[in-house]
Amino acid sequence: VQLQASGGGLAQAGGSLRLSCAASGRILSSSTMGWFRQAPGKERGFVAGIRWTGRSPYYADSVQGQFTISKDNAQNTFYLQMNSLKPEDTATYYCARGSQWGSRQAIDFSSWGQGTLVTVSS
Repeated sequence: VQLQASGGGLAQAGGSLRLSCAASGRILSSSTMGWFRQAPGKERGFVAGIRWTGRSPYYADSVQGQFTISKDNAQNTFYLQMNSLKPEDTATYYCARGSQWGSRQAIDFSSWGQGTLVTVSS
């Protein structure tokens, strides 16, 4: 499984960005796809997850209502739409594949993309 994240960049507070993660290789339909983020000096934390089928999204409390995870089944690509960005959203964002829907633990995700940096200025 290969995951390629893109779409990071610089945004102003209150702005929006959309991250993409292109997936290739053999991915079981039972898989869960997720986004995590890691700010400098902090641990990697869960942001959002969704079933490979594109159903049943779930979110960290900190981004509920602000971020939206979705999947384009035709493109095998999933997205993280980030709105109302805040400086504290600044981090490197990673996409990942796991096997346990509902998990918020990085240890449950076995395949990872390379990360894309999001910087939000105040």
